[in-house]
Amino acid sequence: MAQMDDQIKQVASEVVDDVLNGVKQRGKPNNDESCQRSLLCVMFCPNTWFNPQKLNPKVESLIYWRDPKKSGPVFAGVLLILLALTYFSLISVIAYLSLLGLTGTISFRVYKNVVQALQKTGEGHPFKEFLEYDLSFPPEKVKEISEVVVAHVNAGLSALRRLFLVEDLIDSIKFGVFMWTLTYLGAWFNGMTLVILAWVALFTLPKVYETNKTQIDANLDIVKSKLAEITSKVKAAIPLGKKDEKKE
Repeated sequence: MAQMDDQIKQVASEVVDDVLNGVKQRGKPNNDESCQRSLLCVMFCPNTWFNPQKLNPKVESLIYWRDPKKSGPVFAGVLLILLALTYFSLISVIAYLSLLGLTGTISFRVYKNVVQALQKTGEGHPFKEFLEYDLSFPPEKVKEISEVVVAHVNAGLSALRRLFLVEDLIDSIKFGVFMWTLTYLGAWFNGMTLVILAWVALFTLPKVYETNKTQIDANLDIVKSKLAEITSKVKAAIPLGKKDEKKE
């Protein structure tokens, strides 16, 4: 029984370390690498999903299922929470999860105390390892993350200004088509459903791509070439779609 408890604590400790390691990355990488390495940015930056070399090794191990004993609990746990949020309010979910966790920790603490009393052992607090775990964020890391967020916000605002003020007619038309497609997407799914789909995709698509990389890349190259050909024809037919050339 004691060996099983140690194994559970070890797996839990490794899962917590893997999740937090993507955020509390040591060193001082540049802003782009910082965004690509953090777990939150990986979630909302699909272009980094399929580039394992750009991910923190711990995050890469999770989403590519290198160790199912770690990836499984993280994937299933977050998925259950997201599914609960679709049926219950955020306050209810937080309250029930807190009660469930508190019941589990109190029960385990009482159980370990009884076992220690019967076996007359002095193992100490069963959660001592977790109580000593450092969960604080270094000030320099917080500053680094805030700089990354500001950089992306500024880039987004600049891109939106360019699209809405029609700097390039073709790009603005593409943006309009994309927004029109989102109207149908919004009619089919709500925001929480899209978050759930994104979470499932994060833990499935990278592995599928890694397994079938050759075939997928070949098909993507064909699609890209066709899109480039169509875009070039449209730009040639619509002179306004071309950006004004700089006068020498």
